[in-house]
Amino acid sequence: MNPNLFSSPFLPRREMLQRTLRGSLGLGLLAMLGHEGQARATPTTSAASPFRTHAPKARRVIMIFLDGGLSHVDSFDYKARLFTDDGRSIANNTFLGNGNSIGGSQSIFVKSPEYAFAPGGHSGLMISDLFPHLRQQADDLCLLNSLHTGHTNHFEAVLGMHTGSFNAQRPSIGSWVNYALGSECENLPGFVVLASTLPYGGTAAFSSDFLPGEFHGVRIRPGAEPVKYLNPRRPADRQAIQRALVQELNEAQRQEHEFYSALDARIRSWEVAAGMQLAAPEALDLSRESVALQEAYGVQRKGAAGEIGWKCLVARRLIERGVRFVEVIQRGWDAHGDLKKNHSACAENIDQPVAALLQDLKARGLLEDTLVIFTTEFGRTPANHTPKMSGRDHHPHAFSSWLAGAGVKPGFRYGETDEYGIRVAANGVHVHDFHATILHLLGIDHEKLTYRHAGRDYRLTDVEGRVVDGILT
Repeated sequence: MNPNLFSSPFLPRREMLQRTLRGSLGLGLLAMLGHEGQARATPTTSAASPFRTHAPKARRVIMIFLDGGLSHVDSFDYKARLFTDDGRSIANNTFLGNGNSIGGSQSIFVKSPEYAFAPGGHSGLMISDLFPHLRQQADDLCLLNSLHTGHTNHFEAVLGMHTGSFNAQRPSIGSWVNYALGSECENLPGFVVLASTLPYGGTAAFSSDFLPGEFHGVRIRPGAEPVKYLNPRRPADRQAIQRALVQELNEAQRQEHEFYSALDARIRSWEVAAGMQLAAPEALDLSRESVALQEAYGVQRKGAAGEIGWKCLVARRLIERGVRFVEVIQRGWDAHGDLKKNHSACAENIDQPVAALLQDLKARGLLEDTLVIFTTEFGRTPANHTPKMSGRDHHPHAFSSWLAGAGVKPGFRYGETDEYGIRVAANGVHVHDFHATILHLLGIDHEKLTYRHAGRDYRLTDVEGRVVDGILT
């Protein structure tokens, strides 16, 4: 075959290959994966990764992201003064600590939490009535009450929590982990995102950006068709012939353009798609789970609650089969108006499934080497511009998250905010520190996980970040 016939990387060849794949292979890859180069399932052992600098406590990660901004003072950061001082006027400079005011007002008004708090488990971690199921799992949680971030807007803060960059798109943490460690399953990608709708950061939240396209997150949606065109449309023997033809065309193109990275990414995306035809249907088939377990996750519930139950159970099945990093995204936590109505509805949907996930992982022995992350992009204001305001605004100066599982202290609280939960008072954890600690638990030194791009070495934590040793076992 004459390679010069396909020497152009532009539309004629691309259109031909897309038609071949969509019509003949039945994969519809661009619709299925959402990116030219998606995660390639590359078997990687701990010893094989050049980025492993020490023995890992965690082999895999499940990250649960609450998009919109969970109120820390209504969930995991108990502040008695917020209850007793409800409606009290305090100086506005408390927010920024530099004498500046917000919105021109000289004072702000303390707002009481919408939920009562109570101790959970033997550890006595204070968790609000917003999360009654998670409170029962308190002895497995490592609460971080002193997180702070670098931006007050949703897009930038979501980007920051996922990529470490607040103003420019960079590879997501899932992509970095996929790049460093790969998948432990030949037929499943290393990074999967379970999202009904996209977060505020859009696909940038799980983009590989300048990393090779194969490390981009593969999005899977709840519903009758979680991955479009997953089932082959042609008999296996015919599809094999067609794949061979595409491979021949690709090899001809590769010989003509030795360093054409986009072609490599596209080839690998087709490889993982072919592998997913073999492995994904079984991994996504929840009928293989008992009715009792499905009910524990809430899979049978209607609407968003059932969708989140599905995501959490699928997350467990994926990491069980070798997927390295799974993210579960829930939108809707932006509560400028009626916070109680907003947060109650959101928590009702996610509290039971996440608690069931922790119990399930623990029962199967998976929590010992699986790191579970429960986080959001920022907190919400403990005080407002006007008294009796029903909602809370964005608050990047302090918020809460928790970790559970491999390598973190269970039933433990780290960091403190001031008496109103406005600013960090002790043991602050910036987003860069958060990321450095997650990588450390995976056996990776965050300063050594780098990728050279545009003349400099980039990393997830940029030029900052420290491992939070105080939460490690």
